[in-house]
Amino acid sequence: MPSSISAEPAFSVERDGETVRLVLRGAWTIAASRALEKTANALAAAGKGAARVAIDFAGVARLDTAGAWLIDKARAQMAAGGAATEYHSLDSDQSILLREAAYAPPAREPGPRTNLLVDLLVRLGQWAAMIGGNVMTGVSFLGELAAVALRVMLNPSLTRPTSMIYHMENFALRAVPIVATINFLVGCIVEQQGIFQLRRFGASTYAIDLIGVLVLRELGVLLTSIMIAGRSGSAITAELGSMKMREEIDALRVMGMSPTEVLVMPRMLALIFSLPLLTFIADMAALGGGMITAYLYSGISVESFLVRLQDAIGLNTFLVGLIKSPFMALVIGIIACIEGFRVVGSAESLGRQVTVSVVNAIFMVIFVDGLFAIFFAGIHY
Repeated sequence: MPSSISAEPAFSVERDGETVRLVLRGAWTIAASRALEKTANALAAAGKGAARVAIDFAGVARLDTAGAWLIDKARAQMAAGGAATEYHSLDSDQSILLREAAYAPPAREPGPRTNLLVDLLVRLGQWAAMIGGNVMTGVSFLGELAAVALRVMLNPSLTRPTSMIYHMENFALRAVPIVATINFLVGCIVEQQGIFQLRRFGASTYAIDLIGVLVLRELGVLLTSIMIAGRSGSAITAELGSMKMREEIDALRVMGMSPTEVLVMPRMLALIFSLPLLTFIADMAALGGGMITAYLYSGISVESFLVRLQDAIGLNTFLVGLIKSPFMALVIGIIACIEGFRVVGSAESLGRQVTVSVVNAIFMVIFVDGLFAIFFAGIHY
């Protein structure tokens, strides 16, 4: 009936002892939004205190999502008050609408902790569990990588030289300009500060000793590893994460191919071969920067710089940095691949895992460098 279709939402109440029957009528739609909400609130109040409530839809002319949500909200409020509620005279469309637009009360946020010690212990426990989980994942991945490497060594036909050379071009050749520039500038800065500080003691030439030991043992490999973690580590995570989002990694497994062998090994080998080469270039660039700065600020000639440098450092100083570089590459590669495989199907997840990969890799590079410093000091090398 046109009059009933245009009528605003309303209801009547029929009481029988502790049972209340709420007979709805009119159009329960968003078109009468103000009356709709007001009537729904009255509906919830009408069933208050009843043991059983029956909501009858026999007189409902129209029902939309807003009306269904408000009616179900009123039912939920009556149910929360202890009443047994049920719907009557529903047609199929109304049943579907009520089910799909069912009211869900907002989840209560946990209240703030009042015990700071308990809160601190909880956070420490969560942090320790996260670190332990990451260590277990890294050890497991390293074991799988070692098994694949052994299989490739026993069967050289499984190597993928084309893929490895392609990644070496990306990781090493294209990184040379930025690595050389940054280390050149750092060499200039270290030499300049060394000259300024040592000049007060009449020992400015010892700045050559300072830059030789500092760059070759620590700064060259450390700065290069940090730059590779940010540049190549993030690229590896993004590549593997994108492939996982496109289900290409699952497709490899379906075809009986190991993603570790096909995707991880070429990248790991490329990193392990590239980082020592980049470290050598970084060392030479930093020493070149120091050489130019020594000439500009103290008038030390190139010949005098090289003679002093040769006297100040030994072969072991040069080798310490190079020995560390493959291990740095291994750490960067493992973290990058693990975080890439952790990506789930969204761009947000991809961005988050790339960030985690870079942060974790830089942290672990510095941590491993500290372990090597303790080790070489312990063996007096």
